[in-house]
Amino acid sequence: MPRRWIRIQKIQSTVRELLKRFDVQAPPIPIHRLARGCNACIVQVAGREDDIDGFLYREGGEAVIGVNQDQAAVRQRFTIAHELGHLLLHEHSLVHVDRGFRVRLRNGASREGTDKDEMEANRFAAELLMPTVFLRTDLEEWELDLADDRQLRALAKRYGVSTQALAIRLNTLGYSIETVGG
Repeated sequence: MPRRWIRIQKIQSTVRELLKRFDVQAPPIPIHRLARGCNACIVQVAGREDDIDGFLYREGGEAVIGVNQDQAAVRQRFTIAHELGHLLLHEHSLVHVDRGFRVRLRNGASREGTDKDEMEANRFAAELLMPTVFLRTDLEEWELDLADDRQLRALAKRYGVSTQALAIRLNTLGYSIETVGG
C-alpha cells in the first residue's frame, strides 16, 4: 500500500498535541507517562522474544497496553508507542474477541508494514519517540556525522530507541548518511 494512503498529517498533529499536552520539550520521550495520561495501563507480559511484541486491549474509556517483557527496553518503548498509536488513531479497527473485548496484537505481520493501520501505528511510534522537530534541531546543533557509528549510537541513546529505528526514521525524513552534518 503506498505511503500516501496513510494519514501522515493526522499522525503528526496528534503527536504535536500529545507532546504539548504533556509539556514534553526534549528527548527521551516519557512514553510510560504519556500512555498513562491517555488512560492506558502498561503491563509486562511473559513470552519468548519472538512471540508477540505487544497488544492493545480496551474496554470503555480504559485501555491496557501489553508489552513483551523479554524484549530489549528500546523495543518495548517502540511497542508501547505503536500501541498508543492504535489507541489514538484506530478506534474503529480493533478486533472483537470474546465478550466484546477489543484486542490489537503486535506481531511479525505488524513489522512488515503492509496493513494501513499497522503502517500508521509504526509511523506514529517513530514520530512520537523521535519527533521531527527534535531530530532536526539535534542534527543542526550537534552537526552529526551519521557515518560515525559512535555518534549514531549516542543519538539513538538520547531518544531511547535502537540505532535501526533511528536510521529508518532519518531515512524517512530524507536524511542520508552522506548528507547529514555536511
